[in-house]
Amino acid sequence: MKTILLGYMGSGKSTIGKLLSEEKKLPFIDLDHYIEGKLNKTIPEIFDVEGEIFFRLKEHECLKELLERENDFILSLGGGTPCYAGNMDVINKKENVISIYLRTSINTIVERLKKEKESRPLIAKLNDGELHEFIAKHLFERSFFYEQASHKINTNNKNIDDILLEIKSILKKR
Repeated sequence: MKTILLGYMGSGKSTIGKLLSEEKKLPFIDLDHYIEGKLNKTIPEIFDVEGEIFFRLKEHECLKELLERENDFILSLGGGTPCYAGNMDVINKKENVISIYLRTSINTIVERLKKEKESRPLIAKLNDGELHEFIAKHLFERSFFYEQASHKINTNNKNIDDILLEIKSILKKR
């Protein structure tokens, strides 16, 4: 079983994914890092040099490539991955794949991202008010795609252990 975590930046995909992979003794793959490794460039460099359309094409190709692998793994998608190139259709048509949306409120995301704005080029220059508006707009636009995940977990007011328990409960049923 391939487990795919999706949600907005700051929703906990990488943190949860790494912990889940340790517990399940499965490889953890961060799709953005995978793309960076294949192209030997950082995501900001890819956007700056090649543009977003090129990035989204490579992102789609890499996602399909990973889903064709025989082995099981935990995969953390980029926040925008579900929204482009029919990626949710690709994910949902695979039999050995389970997708989990880490549904996180705007306020929770804002609080998390305030602490790490410098490391996130999309939001680095936004003040707190702009950050809230930016996230609210993105979540509104992206929620249609996120909601297509086979499972949704509300992460608000939950600690990491509670979220992991919910995911493990979902995975037991499969």
